[in-house]
Amino acid sequence: MRKIISIIFILILSVSALWFWWSYYYTYSDGNRSGLLQKMSHKGNIFKTYEGELILNSLMINGTTPVSSEKFYFSVGDKKIGEKLMQFEGLRVILHYQQKKGTLPWRGDSEYIVDSVYEVRGVNGEIIKLK
Repeated sequence: MRKIISIIFILILSVSALWFWWSYYYTYSDGNRSGLLQKMSHKGNIFKTYEGELILNSLMINGTTPVSSEKFYFSVGDKKIGEKLMQFEGLRVILHYQQKKGTLPWRGDSEYIVDSVYEVRGVNGEIIKLK
């Protein structure tokens, strides 16, 4: 009887660990989003995280003014990238993100975690990698 209880306990523990990994650490999708960096903040009571808003460009007038847009909310896991993004509010950027299935308090409020950023300069769209 003890052996059966031990096997069931190990099985439940293994399934729980696999579910936790899949929900919070498995990268569900990744990609790029480009637009105008509208807001960056460093917030939290216990775990301070970098949170941002990007206005996605759907339609542009003269290549500079967004007409139709939606917001992309994201978190930044790397302090260096978060501090760099704080300096680029109001500028056009391209963000590379990883989407997780769930959020963790020390990782931020969003399931979209930014891991690199590019600045877009000028009307011609020169791209400069920041990290």
